[in-house]
Amino acid sequence: MTATDILKDLKNRKFKPVYLLHGEEPYYIDLISNYIEHHALPAAERGFNQTVLYGKDTDIMTVLNAAKRYPMMADYQVVLVKEAQEMKWGKDDDDKKHINPILAYLENPLPSTILVFCHKYGKFDKRKKTYKAIDKNGLVFESTSLYDNKIPGWIEGFIQEKNYRINQQASALLAEYLGNDLSKIANELEKLMLNVPQGEEITLKHIQDNIGISKEYNVFELQAALAKKDVLKTNQIINYFEANPKANPIVLLFGNLNNYFSKVLVYHYVKDKSPQNLAKEMGVNPYFVKDYEQAARNYNFAKTMQIIGLLREYDLKSKGVESNLPPGELMRELMFKILH
Repeated sequence: MTATDILKDLKNRKFKPVYLLHGEEPYYIDLISNYIEHHALPAAERGFNQTVLYGKDTDIMTVLNAAKRYPMMADYQVVLVKEAQEMKWGKDDDDKKHINPILAYLENPLPSTILVFCHKYGKFDKRKKTYKAIDKNGLVFESTSLYDNKIPGWIEGFIQEKNYRINQQASALLAEYLGNDLSKIANELEKLMLNVPQGEEITLKHIQDNIGISKEYNVFELQAALAKKDVLKTNQIINYFEANPKANPIVLLFGNLNNYFSKVLVYHYVKDKSPQNLAKEMGVNPYFVKDYEQAARNYNFAKTMQIIGLLREYDLKSKGVESNLPPGELMRELMFKILH
């Protein structure tokens, strides 16, 4: 089932006795668990019939004791185990002398309890009997990370659900700027939509005005200047970054540039250089392919490899390894080596 399917069932009050929400992408885990926490029970019932536990502060017997209770003057009780990846689950099997209590419960869960395990930042081991028991008697949802080239489409879908529109350039820019952290993207989009009339198309100008991306001095303009080997523009942008360090942290800058030149390297490797194939292989929106083409013309394979090495070296220097230069000086020195 997809997250949308699960939310639809929850809204129709079709509950499972056990949910295992696991995976590397926390956004959908939070989305589903937050809905259960705030909507499965009426507000008046939550004080008696809702328990929220945290993996690092609880143990499996505490979870089981809560799950085995019956609701007070209600149809259901909710037991939420957040950060379940930090909880010790104990043995996964029975033996002749001892019955595994969590496995015994999961094989016959109380229908009046909605037990939710939020297992973030990694997959639950599918070989375990506990996993198989939840899959059989409850619901398992795996929240997977999206590839970078899928993010613009996700942004467009998110916007459309809120009755807004966004043009392709704007969604591609947001995807490049914000990365693939869906929680971060959703938060920025929610703030953006507060400043755009409903039904109006979101454009580059809205993003530049509301999400703190300078129209002239941002990491994408820096990438474009480097692609063109525009020394003057590159130095203007670096000077702006130096004057506005909070808006342009050097760690984020190194990450974006490393990602950019890694894609230039992929461009050199790919034999089929049609725009659609390049977009697929590099994991970018087709709108940006021409920028990588220009960069590849100016930086051959060997130079691109050297630049990636320089970025790793200067990332370490920015963290104090064999250098005490301030960020602005480090960036100027790095840009000189990239451009020459």
